[in-house]
Amino acid sequence: MSLASASFDVPTTGDYAYDWALVDVETSGLMARRDRVLSVAVVTIGPDGEQTGEFSTLLNPGCDPGPVHVHGLTVERLRGAPTFDQVAGRIGAMLQDRILVAHNAQFDYDFLAHEFSRARMWLPVSQRLCTLALNRQVDPPTDDMKLGTLAAHYGVPQVRAHDALDDTRVLAGILRASLREAARLDLPLPLVTCPPRAESQFTPQPPKTPCAYRNPGRLMPGGPLQQGMKIAITGETAHARAELVGRAVAAGLNMMTTVSRHTSTLVTNEPTSDSAKARRAIAEGVPVIDEHTFLQLLTDVRTGTAHEATTTTAALIAPVAEPATAQVPAEEPVSAAGSATPAPAVPVLPALPLGVSVPAPRLPENPAGTSDGPLTGSRVLVLGGAHADASAARTRVVELGGSAAVNLSASVTDVVLLADGAKDRRMLRITALELPVHDEDWLTAPAAADQDTAAARPQDPQVMPRGDVIDLPVPNGTPALKWYVTAGWAPQADCEIDVVAFILDEDEQVTFDEDFIFYGAPESPAGTVRLLTGGPAEQTIALDLASLPPATRKIVIAAAIDGATTFGTVGAIQIGAAPGSSGAPLARATLDAATTERTMLLAEIYRRGPVWRLRAVGQGYDHGLDVLARGYGVDIAD
Repeated sequence: MSLASASFDVPTTGDYAYDWALVDVETSGLMARRDRVLSVAVVTIGPDGEQTGEFSTLLNPGCDPGPVHVHGLTVERLRGAPTFDQVAGRIGAMLQDRILVAHNAQFDYDFLAHEFSRARMWLPVSQRLCTLALNRQVDPPTDDMKLGTLAAHYGVPQVRAHDALDDTRVLAGILRASLREAARLDLPLPLVTCPPRAESQFTPQPPKTPCAYRNPGRLMPGGPLQQGMKIAITGETAHARAELVGRAVAAGLNMMTTVSRHTSTLVTNEPTSDSAKARRAIAEGVPVIDEHTFLQLLTDVRTGTAHEATTTTAALIAPVAEPATAQVPAEEPVSAAGSATPAPAVPVLPALPLGVSVPAPRLPENPAGTSDGPLTGSRVLVLGGAHADASAARTRVVELGGSAAVNLSASVTDVVLLADGAKDRRMLRITALELPVHDEDWLTAPAAADQDTAAARPQDPQVMPRGDVIDLPVPNGTPALKWYVTAGWAPQADCEIDVVAFILDEDEQVTFDEDFIFYGAPESPAGTVRLLTGGPAEQTIALDLASLPPATRKIVIAAAIDGATTFGTVGAIQIGAAPGSSGAPLARATLDAATTERTMLLAEIYRRGPVWRLRAVGQGYDHGLDVLARGYGVDIAD
């Protein structure tokens, strides 16, 4: 049976033809390390578009099935179904030597990785493709990027939403159409390399919950434990370590993996052991108690002092001006929800370690754009030119009301050629698509955009100039508190770009090192901030604002280049903020650092009173990510 149809000219050669394994899972929750797979479907397709296999099954997770109103899988329906380890071999055989495809592929991939780990098996996937990320590159004129919306746009019938097998069949049609569009635009596929996932690293661990209480200090001899105390455990214990940690966290204690001068007490049955924690406790004078004493103290933990509420005064969150460089008002102008004209808000790095110098930030020359200009509704791709010239051209596009693109997509309406721009490899495709091409003089006084050059879309994202601030909307009085900030750039052959996030408290510092989210630690302890990889030229920071720890005031999102390459070589980075993983971007900004920067602040999401705000930053620094992390209080080993 062929999955191709007459209405979809599926590319079957070159960079778009692979052996595919299309996957969909229904789960008991959203956290792969904690929740379980309830049903799974796999459809395999060959490079010629022919279906080669299909498998689906319900699964008995051995736990509560979670949101039945979403997936419809009750305990009764799952009773008698096989467990995952009973079907893991068959699923693994279908995934072997194929590219895993899913809509929001990291979600399905992570759940499968944890299920395979629980079954004491390896997940046999070396590459994955996310159809959500692929369609963000294609940029079709849809209300959002949900599976059902894309199915309607591409003419793919959908019978039963949230049914794993039907969703996988729908995904097959969306993949066909998306590959066709990618080939038409000559877009490279956003394939993600998936390293082997070892059991020891990915076996589920009890999640570390950020403590809601301030540290009251050391445990006094004969005194009680108090909520917020920092507790470390070392050596063998009679009770399972996970049980001790779980009971302590439930009591309001802050469980740490290391010992420092801030540790309240060390729990160990071997106080004279040579462990690193025991040696550090002696050096720092940290009190030491045994497991039995700790369990007794856990029965009567005294009430602690909670972190300050997140609804704080404006003065705590107001942007700070760079000394002798810029003056920023205590309350910055706001666009979209507010009525004032946007003005540059210049963020400043927090205090850095002694001896570390940071160049002063470069200010935007013309930060304010216009919402009604000759390029309103246009999306302009600038090719060629020195970085400074290209940056100036993109700034001019925004001033004229347009949006500056960093890649060719279905939404591009015009192309501006600077020096050597005609040599760009994308020009062949631009010519074939018959897009209007202009020289740089066109930006002096462009004619009104021809809206027929790109597919009309229901609502374009708001264009945010560098330094602009908007209030995140509160539809029907209820804020959309799950936001996804996606950063994208032109594909790079010679360097890798890493997107990171810092979860900051009242003092513009991380509460602990785990509040630094990066490729090596892609999820905060409570799962409220996550790094998602959609491809080699796209990464997303996902935020659950409603579940952030009480001390959180701001999330800073940044990008860094490993090695000697600078953002002057990479060019602009585009950011888009969307409510939900498949939502259409509410706002979009195209950010240029100058020439020599290796680290770039992209955006801030922060709280002012009851409102969450988004600021497009676009501020570059010559130093590396390690210096930036230390500035925010992360303990980086030399």
